[in-house]
This record gives sequence, structure tokens and C-alpha cells, in this order.
Amino acid sequence: MSGPHSQRARAALAQMGDADPAIAALALWCGHRDHEAETETNGDTILYGPSFTQLSLPEQIGLAAHHVLHVALRHSARQAEMATRLGRGFKPRLYTLAADAIVNEALLAGGHALPRPAVRAKELIDLLPGLDTLAPNILADWDTDRLYHALAAPMDGDPSRLDPRLDDYMMKRRFAPDLTSKGRFETQSDLWATRVDQALELGRSAGIGIGPALIRFGDLPQATIAWELRLRRLLLKAASDVPRLSSKRPAARWIAQESLARRAATPPPAFQPGLSRDVQRPRIVVALDTSSSVTDSQLDLFAAEALGIQRRSDAELHLIGFDTEIHSQTRLDRPEALTRLDLRRGGGTDFGPVFALCQRLAPSLLVVLTDLDAPVPAQPSHAVVWTVPTPVVRPPSFGTVLVMDR
Repeated sequence: MSGPHSQRARAALAQMGDADPAIAALALWCGHRDHEAETETNGDTILYGPSFTQLSLPEQIGLAAHHVLHVALRHSARQAEMATRLGRGFKPRLYTLAADAIVNEALLAGGHALPRPAVRAKELIDLLPGLDTLAPNILADWDTDRLYHALAAPMDGDPSRLDPRLDDYMMKRRFAPDLTSKGRFETQSDLWATRVDQALELGRSAGIGIGPALIRFGDLPQATIAWELRLRRLLLKAASDVPRLSSKRPAARWIAQESLARRAATPPPAFQPGLSRDVQRPRIVVALDTSSSVTDSQLDLFAAEALGIQRRSDAELHLIGFDTEIHSQTRLDRPEALTRLDLRRGGGTDFGPVFALCQRLAPSLLVVLTDLDAPVPAQPSHAVVWTVPTPVVRPPSFGTVLVMDR
């Protein structure tokens, strides 16, 4: 954003180098402007409101550092990307809550003072049942996107219902979103990843601030490819109409050589098969392990990608629900087919019936949504994609593994 440099943040930014060299280095890459609303981050620009000057200098430094990390960790860009991926199901308020909580946790570890009451990732993880056991090292094992998905998990399978304790927590902490993604701004994750790495190394050398506190930091910018895009490429590859060698059709080169041999009265050349289109309609099988931890939102995202491939390639798409046995099977010709599925939850897992069915269907590709908490059968002749909700410790010996937690 254009405009003069912030006057309100001048004192805090001038002292930042002594308080936290890492944050001071990152602040050089941010825009600093004044405006008449509350202090917020918009892309790579920090907008300081009138209330910023009412804070003590240590709190001003902490709040400025908070927004510098929003910029450096690409939270505005990541929020916009997440909104595009999830569509109407995206909850921007919860995403900002997750981003604020991760940033505040990092700043408190670095010895910064924050305006109180501040939201914290540790408190949110302790608040909801089961989250505290997923990853004990918060700053190393949690990132904003993962925390958002945990907070946005629907209550009793209803996406419109969230855990009421979240509303109570935000009210007690007087939480107000401070992250927007309007306009154009720099979003290169690899560029910001380099800047953050260099800044943290500078902070470690100085021995103060977030540098020495963040030995491992899970929310660093990463140049990753969303699992939907990787899945899209694999599905397109499996459903593509690729020319194949066919003995029913001679190669153009052989036709020319045979014609020359006939004219010259010489022996004909050895037959060379030509290329022909595969007249068989490509078939894709999607198997959903209903006993696993795949969420309804992840299933919706996957189904949207699979149906998009079906529409563009005219592939024959089968959706199978299974646990220890196959309990549902349908052809996905239209999005409305998903509403007719009766996918029971719970039970164990056995991949055997699914792979046995695929031997009869002979698909181009089998995609299995599962947590891989069961023995894997022998490798089949067709390609396999294992789509898992979280990283697995021991990947299977065959197939491609896609992790859906990004």
C-alpha cells in the first residue's frame, strides 16, 4: 500500500533491533502505515490504528512484532488460499484466531510483552478434547492451517455447529480479527521462507528474541503443492486418453517402407504396430475407509476434485465405502450421488475386499482415503494413491501417499 511511513509505530520499530533482531530484520520487508481503524495486517502491510499509541512501549513492540510475523508467515495469503480451497465452508474468524494463537505463542516464547488478554495456541489446544495428545511440542508440531482445521471440526457431524467453548474463549479474550487479505501483495512462500530462516539465524547469533526460542518452528512459510492439485494431476494422468501401440493398425513408417519394397520387388519390412486411441472408457475407483479419521470436509474436497475429473475426462468413477467389508458402492456420475450414500462410521479396517473388487473392475487408478491403520495387501497391477488425513510413520511399500492436512 502506498502512503507515508507510520508515525505511530516509529518508536516501537526503532527499539525493535535491541529487543528482537530477528523481528527487526523481518520488519524491513513489511510496509508500515497508519490508518484510522484498529491495528491489522493486510498482506505485506501493517496498518497501525490510533489505539496503538495508548500501549506501553514494550506492548507496542510486542504488537508490532505480532503483525510482522503475520506478514512473514504469509497469513493473509494463506487465508486467501484456504478460502479458495474450502469455499463457503471456510471460517475466516477461526483462521485468524489460529494465526493469532500461533504467533502469540512464538512471541511469548521469545520474551515479548503482548497486550492482554492475548489468545494462545496452548490454551486452545488444551481447551478442546483430544487435541493435547496430537502433538506435545506446540510450536514445532502445530501450524496455523492445522490448528484451524482442528478448531473448525464440526460438532456431531454438523458443519454449522462448532464447539461452544470456542465462542466463550474468544469472548473472554476479547478477540477481534486483525488479519485481512484485500488487494495485491507479495505472496512468494519460498522468498519469505528464506527471509525467515535468515532472520531466525540472526536472532540465534544475538541470543535474544524469537531466534533462540524457535529451534523448530512448524509455521514457517513452505513452498508446498496443495494435496488437491497433486490429486488432480494423478487423476488426470490416469484418465487421460493416451495413444497405445496396436497390432491392428500399422505404423505410417511401415506403410511407406512396404510400399517402396513392393515397387522395388524386394522383401517387405517387418511389421511395425501403429498408435491407436484407447477406446475403453477409463475407470477410477475411490475407496473410503469409514473407520478412519477422514473428516466430512476432507471427503467433500476430495469428491469435488474427483467429480471435476469425471466431467472433464468422461471417466467412469466408482465410490466404495468400506471398513472390514464393503458396505456401499455407487457410480459417481453427478454431485447429487454423494447425498445418497449411507456411509457407516466406526469398526475396523480391511483392505482385502476393496483390492479383490478392483481385480474385477480393472480400474486405471484406485484412490483410498484411509489412515492406513491396517495391513496392506500385495501390490496390484493398477496404480494406487493412498490419501491420508495426517502423515504416516510407515508408508506402504507401493503407491503414492497424499497427506490431506495441508
